[in-house]
Amino acid sequence: MEILNYAFMQRALLAAVLVGITAPAIGIYLVQRRQALMGDGIGHVAMTGVGLGFLLSWSPVWMATLVSIIGAVLMELIRWYGKTRGDIALAMLFYGGMAGGVMFINLAPTGSNANLTSYLFGSLSTVSESDVTAICLLAAFVVLVTLGLRRQLFAVSQDEEFARVTGLPVRALNLLTAITAAVTVTVAMRVVGLLLVSALMVVPVAAAQQLSRSFAATFAIAVAIGVTVTIGGTVTSYYQDVPPGATIVLLTIGAFIALTALATPLARRRARALAAAHPSGDPAECAIPASRGTDGKVSV
Repeated sequence: MEILNYAFMQRALLAAVLVGITAPAIGIYLVQRRQALMGDGIGHVAMTGVGLGFLLSWSPVWMATLVSIIGAVLMELIRWYGKTRGDIALAMLFYGGMAGGVMFINLAPTGSNANLTSYLFGSLSTVSESDVTAICLLAAFVVLVTLGLRRQLFAVSQDEEFARVTGLPVRALNLLTAITAAVTVTVAMRVVGLLLVSALMVVPVAAAQQLSRSFAATFAIAVAIGVTVTIGGTVTSYYQDVPPGATIVLLTIGAFIALTALATPLARRRARALAAAHPSGDPAECAIPASRGTDGKVSV
């Protein structure tokens, strides 16, 4: 393929695959926790890290990772202790992150708004070898956490009180989830962009849920969707000269619409099959309940 003859496209495609894996992998826990917009907030904070990277002549990816982790930890602390004024504190954190990024990058001798734009919306041609190295290391961390601790993270995401009763370190796991989300944002910012990364965390998971309610199946389908749309968006961006981040997000939304349309007749068919299995019209309360796992949740 012609596209593989160019080193910058090889780097972009590798980064796209890693983004397609990591974003839905952590996104499924954020969706379960009803924190779908957490990635968007971290993306705002990461802008300060990018600006500091240019100002201090350090890697913007690593600096954004450090600042994003600090921001994610602050978000968790605000969630625990903020109470009624928490939303105001979060708003100041998010908008302060955006303003800090713009200010620092304009103060940097080699920085400009054009540099910031490539991080906000993604850019294929600017993915360097050092960026790929950083993305690979950060993606490995995300995969290890989301797969290695999937049972614990799922339990905390479903029911914190039940997880606490069973002896799980709930606060530590919540912090780890926030930190992993922060790392994922910096993994994705070179391909999707900071302002659009949250969509890639959430929409593939929502699309996968149209076909399955099982956690394992939803996880696998969401990652498959993520990899497909990131590769498809990257290739389309190369041939059609369109922004990669916007293309990837639009393809993701298209996948959600298509799977929703596919799932609707399947749901009706299941409903008819269930009605046929209970022709006497017994109320739902009389049906045999589904088995429950050790986490107390209904096993689907």
